[in-house]
Amino acid sequence: MEKLKYHFGKLKINKNKKTPMVQEVFSKISQKYDLMNDLMSLGFHRLWKKELIEIMNIENNENIIDIGAGTGDLAFQIYKKNPNAFVTSVDLNLDMLKVGLEKKKKNKCNNIFINANAENLPFKNNSFDKYVISFCLRNITFMETALDEALRVLKPNGIFYCLEFSSPKLKSLSKFYDFYKSKIIPKIGKYIAKNEDAYNYLDQSISMFPNQELLKAILIKKGFNNVSNINFFNGIVSLHIGYKTI
Repeated sequence: MEKLKYHFGKLKINKNKKTPMVQEVFSKISQKYDLMNDLMSLGFHRLWKKELIEIMNIENNENIIDIGAGTGDLAFQIYKKNPNAFVTSVDLNLDMLKVGLEKKKKNKCNNIFINANAENLPFKNNSFDKYVISFCLRNITFMETALDEALRVLKPNGIFYCLEFSSPKLKSLSKFYDFYKSKIIPKIGKYIAKNEDAYNYLDQSISMFPNQELLKAILIKKGFNNVSNINFFNGIVSLHIGYKTI
């Protein structure tokens, strides 16, 4: 039987190839990842993450898992907001985690970094108060398996947060956004990160990802309750929220 086809950007590939191909992309750009995020988003990614943290309303002693943590940018912001919460930063890419550990030496924080796959987390059931995944869900090969894992490791009444690129509501903005991410961002990647292909993949992975309504339907199907989303920048970025109820 032919293996199921999955997408690496717009390229159809065998399902067992996507994860190593994605990891290769992030390994190659790990040293320039933070700089590229600032340049591509004109610094707005920091505001989006700040707004996410405000909405999360993190309380003392909460146990939070940050999936696709990369260089730890979100975890460090969480610590600054509430140093009495505990963050477990998880990423599959060792090169990204190494950058995060280097940053941790300069940032006082209590979070730990763990190398693991979002599709198979090394944690017990009902371990975390909040699960957050920021600009990563579209890179996971088996997204629905990762969502099953999110539900499993969340405590009853725990909350799921997914910050991800999505679909602008205004057609005029959508056209500009498509041009910017398909033509401008890869050129920035070429000159700054020395890797145009990685940022062509970024553009394509965003284009192939479910829009707000489709992702909401997937989350409901997987068992999350009271699912909602909040659009930033007219829907260029959207925050998806779901609850694990008893």
